[in-house]
Amino acid sequence: MKTLSSLLAVFLLTTVGAFAGEWQTDYKAALATAAKEKKMVLLDFTGSDWCGWCIKLDKETFDQPAFKSHADQKLVLVKLDYPHDKPQSDAVKAQNDALAKQYNIEGFPTLVLLDSSGKEIGRNVGYLAGGPEGFKQWVESVAKK
Repeated sequence: MKTLSSLLAVFLLTTVGAFAGEWQTDYKAALATAAKEKKMVLLDFTGSDWCGWCIKLDKETFDQPAFKSHADQKLVLVKLDYPHDKPQSDAVKAQNDALAKQYNIEGFPTLVLLDSSGKEIGRNVGYLAGGPEGFKQWVESVAKK
């Protein structure tokens, strides 16, 4: 019984760790999580399979351990993708199209930072230089306002 409890504890810790800092696609669920955990929400409007600047931002910033560490502590991440060749469900397409209209998205990548109540507090249109440190500085500068 003790072994089973230990295995269950390891499994739960591993599973929770796997979801921390992961990108979600459900906007409403992300807002609920942010409100509960008192975190900001990062909306990443991207064209993941065709937008060169989006791909560069992913590689140089979002895929880096320093970004993931920062995000785990401060952010709920939402990727709103507009791919050319990747399949998406009709529900995800409809949600993303509605959010692009709601946030007046005119280009990719666009990052929108929301407070824990869902109010927009910052926006960056285009590539955000500086890797994880540049991203962290941007978040800190818009969160202070």
